Amino acid sequence: MRILLFPGCKVPYYAPYNEVASRLILKEFNVEIEPLELNCCGYPIRFLDFKAFLFSSARNLSLAGRKGFPLVCLCKCCYGTLRYADLLLREHRELREEINGMLQQEGLRYVEGVEIKHFLNILYEDIGLEAIQKKVTNPFQTLKVAAHYGCHILRPHDVVQFDDPVKPTKFEKLIAVTGAKPVDWSLRLQCCGEPLWDKNQEVSVRLTGNKMVNAKQAGADYLCAACTHCQIQFERARKDFTIRDRAGETLPSLLYPQMLGLCLGLEPSDLGIDEEHQPHFNALLNP
Repeated sequence: MRILLFPGCKVPYYAPYNEVASRLILKEFNVEIEPLELNCCGYPIRFLDFKAFLFSSARNLSLAGRKGFPLVCLCKCCYGTLRYADLLLREHRELREEINGMLQQEGLRYVEGVEIKHFLNILYEDIGLEAIQKKVTNPFQTLKVAAHYGCHILRPHDVVQFDDPVKPTKFEKLIAVTGAKPVDWSLRLQCCGEPLWDKNQEVSVRLTGNKMVNAKQAGADYLCAACTHCQIQFERARKDFTIRDRAGETLPSLLYPQMLGLCLGLEPSDLGIDEEHQPHFNALLNP
């Protein structure tokens, strides 16, 4: 299988370990990555300049259409944004013609039919749970994990179409294949608070703290995310004294590519897992 990898803007700067770990996972399952230089998905300017947002997404889709391979996102915000832009361009002819007029300056044109997937889609739908299970050489034995879906992979459902937006199960199944036990927690579908960080940090921190407390009360040892923005927010929370006062000790978080990589026998340092948590995971993998 060959894909086009869309890391987004934040991954290379704020969370390079997400791309590194994801590439290692894809290599383990013989997924080849076709090189292609892409631009921002347009999400940061969506509510500032709608046409600029749409042009940014359309340019990526045009470039991907030339290659003919699925466009796989590491960031759920990018995933939702590209799928939303694709829906708008398919359904609104006048808008599509206007954007194509802008793309024409580079010899590009929006083409329908580009598959836009998230990294979890590739694992769940294309590789499959059974194939992943066969590759797991060092499963977790006692780890309890709270799956954090993130907003942009579930809503709006008619755009993203990843899973049931009210009762999703795919992420928990992907966690279970590592040997870890997914916990049932009431705030699993709530926002992590990251979108509010630059607008109202007090509310942002409160939302994150609520999730951490709820996950700990449900028995979780770790939060598991598959979204760059959410992981950045959880990492911020570990340093925030307000949350520490509420939760006693902040709940650590891990990206799913890192979690899966450990069970496939990859080195923690190669997966971007910091030295603080490496001994803990070694103990869980080798009880």
